[in-house]
Amino acid sequence: MIATDTNILVYAHRSDSEWHRGASACVQGLAQGRVAWALPWPCVHEFFSTVTHPRIFDPPSTIAEAVTQIDAWLEAPSVVLIGESDSHWEVLHTILNEARIRGPMVHDARIAAMCIAHGVTELLSADRDFSRFSPLVVRNPLVNGDFSSTPTP
Repeated sequence: MIATDTNILVYAHRSDSEWHRGASACVQGLAQGRVAWALPWPCVHEFFSTVTHPRIFDPPSTIAEAVTQIDAWLEAPSVVLIGESDSHWEVLHTILNEARIRGPMVHDARIAAMCIAHGVTELLSADRDFSRFSPLVVRNPLVNGDFSSTPTP
């Protein structure tokens, strides 16, 4: 299963982003496909926080625009929302130790742990920090015009 990180969601939503076209095509491909794809709850929360923040965007997305966007993603028949599972601490503990996580990096470790616990094999993200969390494969779909939402071999 493929999951999407916050930055891909933000770029897909914000038409003023230089990466909007590619991110939008990628997320649309997932949402309109028949294969299950995942949205980690922390990424949904962070998406809302980011796009409505007036210090990040001028003008920011309105609450209604952000909620409408989230609702559209949640209506996709193939979307799976993921959060902490019963094995969350066990997986997170391993990640924290193996990747020597400290400080704010725990947010990314938390998302990686959720993905791993839910069987996500690939995370779509423009954030290179996720590469430290094995066995999760991270792919930036915006590099080299690779807007495909299908897993890489």
